[in-house]
Amino acid sequence: MSIKEQSSVRNKYYPEAIRYMNNAQEALDKAGKEYNYYIDEKYVKAACGIAYSGVLKALDGYLILKEIPKLKKGKRKSKEYYEMNLATLDRKVLTSYNAAYGILHLGGYYEGLTHIKTIKTGLEVAFEIIE
Repeated sequence: MSIKEQSSVRNKYYPEAIRYMNNAQEALDKAGKEYNYYIDEKYVKAACGIAYSGVLKALDGYLILKEIPKLKKGKRKSKEYYEMNLATLDRKVLTSYNAAYGILHLGGYYEGLTHIKTIKTGLEVAFEIIE
């Protein structure tokens, strides 16, 4: 992949992932806080879903930069797709991906976790992946 193509990928995926993260933070700001928890679960779920989507956007760009072949048209990327490719490329990114998946996707989005420190940790891990 040429330097120009790499730059194009970075200029497309990185800003988009950051935009997702900014949108996630805006949703969290609407959730309100009481003690160590967010008040409105709906906004926390939305924020976690948006942040996890930002992680996937960043990983898609990363995999393109590493010249991982794209899936056939119409095929959906799964958790296993990301895990398999990250396992061969970068174990640290894989570990961060698994943490983001567990905290943001499963815990925050599906289970409705509202503990502020837990969600904040998930967002920090997401930013680590994006950067």
